Formats: sequence, structure tokens, C-alpha cells
Amino acid sequence: MSVDVNLPDGAWESDCDYCPTLTQAGARMLEKLRSHPAAPRYRNRSGNKLLAGEVEALRAYEQEVMQAEIGWSKDAPPPWLADFLRTTYATVPHYRACGSPPARLADVAPISRAELAHDIAAFVPDDADLARMINFQTTGTTGHPLLIASHPLVAGRYLAFHKRALRRFGVTLRHGAGQVGVMLLGHQRRCFTYVSVTPTMNESGLAKINLHEDDWRDPDDRARYLDAMAPELIAGDPISFAELLTLSMTHKPAALLSVSMMLLPGMRARLEAAFGCPVLDIYSLNEVGPVAVYDEQAGGHVLLQHRLYVEILDSAGQPVPDGARGEITVTGGFNFCLPLVRYRTGDYASLAHGPHGPVLMGLAGRSPLRYRTINGEWINNIDITHALKPLAIALFGVHQHGDGAIALRLAPNAMPQADRARSLLAPFFGAIAVETLLAEDKIIQYTSDLQEAVA
Repeated sequence: MSVDVNLPDGAWESDCDYCPTLTQAGARMLEKLRSHPAAPRYRNRSGNKLLAGEVEALRAYEQEVMQAEIGWSKDAPPPWLADFLRTTYATVPHYRACGSPPARLADVAPISRAELAHDIAAFVPDDADLARMINFQTTGTTGHPLLIASHPLVAGRYLAFHKRALRRFGVTLRHGAGQVGVMLLGHQRRCFTYVSVTPTMNESGLAKINLHEDDWRDPDDRARYLDAMAPELIAGDPISFAELLTLSMTHKPAALLSVSMMLLPGMRARLEAAFGCPVLDIYSLNEVGPVAVYDEQAGGHVLLQHRLYVEILDSAGQPVPDGARGEITVTGGFNFCLPLVRYRTGDYASLAHGPHGPVLMGLAGRSPLRYRTINGEWINNIDITHALKPLAIALFGVHQHGDGAIALRLAPNAMPQADRARSLLAPFFGAIAVETLLAEDKIIQYTSDLQEAVA
């Protein structure tokens, strides 16, 4: 086999350490991704880590996910919930220390990211295969760095839920051997980048690339590489998609998947027009995986996981009335290394039930924040989000100073829309200041110096 000049530290043989079922065809795919003349500088190594039996298990799991119906309600919880609680209380140290499983889920004290960050081992089941466990760290915006316990099978299950989401929009992934299936995009000064294959898709190629110019020999190589690899699915966040829009790429993927950050409707419409394909807004958490996908016909984010029960709680941990907003709290999930019971996500919505199953309405990250208007009234940060919906911007921040003055922070490439943003917010705040947002990663979008801002 030829020597690959774009191979990070390590020998060719180590590809099999990261992709244990790798065939010669799969190895050729890795070489194709790495050795193309326009390829980026891949800085890391990673892979699916799946054993042969696990690949077959994933195929069966995918069928289960695609066929499952999600139709529970608060009055009729899912049938798997009681057994899940019994097993969790018997095998997970944190819950075993609490005694017998309660008769009602509502009697379980909710937990948050802080508890997981304090002692993640207490939430890992006794029978977890430590030799096969994957641990990765996430920081988020809550102030609690968190080590997540996971497994190659858990990582592999993400694709099943993405396929379920894609099916709602008429998209079926078909790329297989010799083709690139998924391209994951980042746009940061430092970004974990690698190549791999997807065994359940006949070793179609998968790559995580960084669109930041520093990772490329020539900035124009970004479009050349994407066109040459022709990925069926491109996944990223609004920041990386905003950069993608600046490239002269001619390839048209089957779909775009936006994860980890709020996607404004204006930005989604711009992406759909540019690439002529569905753009899916996925609500996903590192602790939980893909939770829901936005569907305009349903009026909100439709749940994707058939073994995830969702409650909406108030600040005291009590269920809110039907249709009321509160904190999204989850029980269950597909990560058998980290079974969750009443885990408060830090995100907020209301919950509706209808023909689409449970739907999260008005989803917003972090706790609600109030802003004082020029009339002395108070509005929710959701009102600001709604006002800015027409803008095709990837990232913004809104801060209210102690004197009530508003500062809207926009990324440099969004500054041409500053005047329109001012006019959209003027009915609430009158004249506002627009500042340049220099952060290239996630930020806390809504902040305030006013003590009364926290409702």
C-alpha cells in the first residue's frame, strides 16, 4: 500500500485499531479521503471501534428505531419505563443508594449536569464493559465540564436516529462502498479532524473537517475537496454552514443536518435555496444524543427516540400544566453506559401531543431571560428570537446593560444585516448598539446585567 503523506502520527496498521472490521475497500476509502490533492490537514485519528457482532447489532437496532412508534403521554407513560427504573435502581450506584425504585417517576429527585460532573462514575451501571467504554469530555455553556461515558455501539446508534429524522423529509441515505456518506463540518481555530468509515453503510466514507482556512493548503481547496468527495450528507452547525455558504462548492448533498446550536428560519431558508435540499434542525445533546427534529408541519421539534420519556418541569422540579413552558427533563435514552432518570437538560420548551407524537414547542436553550423594553415592560428572550427570525445569520448575542441599553452582537460576516436587525428590535428597545462578535464557537446568546432579568 502506498505511503499516505496526510497520515497523522501512527502506522497504517493502526487504522484497524480504530476500525476493527476494516476491509481493503475500506482502507482504500480512508486513503481516498486523506490523499486527495485538495485534502485538508487531518490532525487526529478516530474511528468506529465496532466489532463484527456489533455491526450486525447496529443494523438490527436501526430497523427497531425506524419501525418504532412514539405515542406516550403524561397520563399514559411508555410501557418500558417501569422496567427501566427497576434495572437502573438495581445496577447504577447513585440510584441504588437511594433505595427501592419509587412507584411513580414523579417521586424521583431530578438531577442536572452538575451531579454528573461531580461524579460521573456513580451514574455508570455495574455491568458496563469498562474495557470497551469510550469517555469524552464536553464543556458546553453551563459552566460544568462533563466527562461522558459512552461505547462504540452508542456512538453508532446516532445514525439510526438521523435516518429517522431524514425520513420525515423524504430522504433515504444510499451511499455505500467507494462513496463518501457523511462529511462533518467545523469552523474553529482548533478542531478535532479525522477520517473513518461507516460499517453499516458498507464502509462509506466519513470525515470530520475544519473549514477554517488554517487547516488547508489553499482556501479554495475547501470547495474542491467537497466537490471531489461528494458527500451524501453534510452535518454541521450554523457557524460552519455560514462558512460553507461562502465557498464555490457545486456539489448538492441529499440533505444538511444542523446540530448543537439554534438554527434561525432565515438561515435555514438561505441554506435550502443554496443547496436545493432539506435542511434539518436537530436538537441534540452530548448526554442524550439526537432528541428531536424540527418539523414545520408539526409546529415544533418532533421526538426521535422511542425509549426516551420527556417531562417539562418548573424551577422546583414539579411537572408544569399541559402546554406550559419549563425545563426539558428526560428519562431513558439509548446510552446504556449512562442511563438517565429525570435529567434536567438546561433547555426549555412546552410539550404538545398530536398526530406527530410528542412535540417540543418553542424550544430554547438555557433558562429563560427577560428583557426590559423602552416602555418599561418585560419580554422573554423568545420574543427576541422570533423578531430576528427573518435574518440569515448563524450566530448572535443580545446583552442588556444595567441602564437598560441593548447591545446586539453579530459575527463579522453578518454585519451587512445590522441595519435590518436594528429595525427588527426597534419596537422593543428603540435605538440599539451593534457590536462585532469575535467568538468562533458557541456563546451564551442571551445575557443581562439586570437582576430582574431572571424570571
